[in-house]
Amino acid sequence: MKFIVKLSPEITIKTRPVRKQFVARLQANIRKICRRRELGGDMVRRWDMLEVVLDPQHEESCAAHQQRCSNVAQVLRTTPGIAHFLEVAEHNLDLSGSGDEILERIARAAGAVYAAQLPGRSYAVRCKRHGQHDFNSQRVEEFVGAWLGQRCDNNGVDLHHADITVALEIKRERLFIVKQRHAGLGGLPLGCVGQVLSLISGGYDSSVASYETIRRGMETHFCFFNLGGHAHEVGVRQVAHFLWDNYASSHRTAFISVDFEPVVEEILHKVAKPYMGVVLKRMMLRAASQVAAQMKIDALVTGEAIAQVSSQTIANLALIDKVSDVMVMRPLISSDKTAIIARAVEAGVATYAEHMPEYCAVISDKPTTAAKPRVLEQQEEKFDFTILQNVVEQRTMCGIDDVYEKDSIIDEVEKQSVPEPGQVIIDLRDEDSCANKPLKLHTNKTLNIPFYKLNRLFSELDSEQQYLLYCDRGAMSRLHAAHLRAEGYANVKVYQPKAQ
Repeated sequence: MKFIVKLSPEITIKTRPVRKQFVARLQANIRKICRRRELGGDMVRRWDMLEVVLDPQHEESCAAHQQRCSNVAQVLRTTPGIAHFLEVAEHNLDLSGSGDEILERIARAAGAVYAAQLPGRSYAVRCKRHGQHDFNSQRVEEFVGAWLGQRCDNNGVDLHHADITVALEIKRERLFIVKQRHAGLGGLPLGCVGQVLSLISGGYDSSVASYETIRRGMETHFCFFNLGGHAHEVGVRQVAHFLWDNYASSHRTAFISVDFEPVVEEILHKVAKPYMGVVLKRMMLRAASQVAAQMKIDALVTGEAIAQVSSQTIANLALIDKVSDVMVMRPLISSDKTAIIARAVEAGVATYAEHMPEYCAVISDKPTTAAKPRVLEQQEEKFDFTILQNVVEQRTMCGIDDVYEKDSIIDEVEKQSVPEPGQVIIDLRDEDSCANKPLKLHTNKTLNIPFYKLNRLFSELDSEQQYLLYCDRGAMSRLHAAHLRAEGYANVKVYQPKAQ
């Protein structure tokens, strides 16, 4: 199997040295992710594309090879810097003989791939060609189209609304027959444009803002201001790990947690209600600026959008930004909420965000829409800034790949490799994953409750029953078990079967 990776258009317009640098970075990113997931494969870097070749490994079954190819395709779909990629069959093109003899060879190769797809369907042939040949692209399309029409059952040629597009690429003495075209993320290769620190709360806005900076090639670290205790942090860790694992795992990423409950308490006692929201955001930016400076990061990222809530006005945002020593980026500043939610669905974070409580709302009662600088200064003069400094100094930081490990409550969750009689397994995977790879247990009952429904539905289950949570990698099950135990449920453990 071979994949032809087409570069994001913004890479192709760069100067030669910059383009070479970006393509090398993209190649390195893909290689790192494939190595981390043990997918193998060889890569060839060319001027206008990358080639990823997956040959069957020693004693690898056909099904296992297909699964590996599918996993590599998923990596390419979620790696920033790729416009699209083609799943192709490659042939060495014999250019001896007349032009029609060469075209006959091309048509036969195309027929071997597409003949089974054509019955009952219309089709069109599209060809891209590079190099010196005795024919042009239009001639290839006409010849192959006629050849398929004569030898394969079909509903005829339709150049405008074809059911099947027979896609060919000829590069000198190589013929690529495109089996399938996949869309990429676009954007720029991760690591090409510097680092940012994203203030993530786990909701739609901050999650999508982080996704956008990752897609644009920025190494995005996560800074979380905890306002809701352990349960809040559990949820945000899930979102941050999902974003990293799916879109940014070619790079080391930090997750910083700051216990902001003392700051909120001080604001509630000292600051007038209309100014509480603005003061809280200014405290967050002050803290994040210190963290960013120590990490040598030059920009912060927030998910704010103009007028999405009444306090997010230009006047207020300008006052909020004044306390930051580094640039504040707002990728969603002009986005509608519906567009943000649609983007969250596309990125896969909507299921997390829709169940994330809005903790900032507790101090957003009748906020000012145009804070006065002098009044704001007077309000902040009442604040004890040693509290802010203490929470910054007491922050915790870990690598995002260790985000499930650095938690004493998670460590306390009991794991079982073999279920006991009577225990019920709760499979946290989505419905498709459960159907494609079902758990095979002969004596224990299994429930399929996707992870994003568990917190809501667990309270409805039998409190006398013992439950074991299961997921593919064991990370999600441990995190949810820790969350439930923190909520007071003692009847939950983790099912972690031994590797086969």
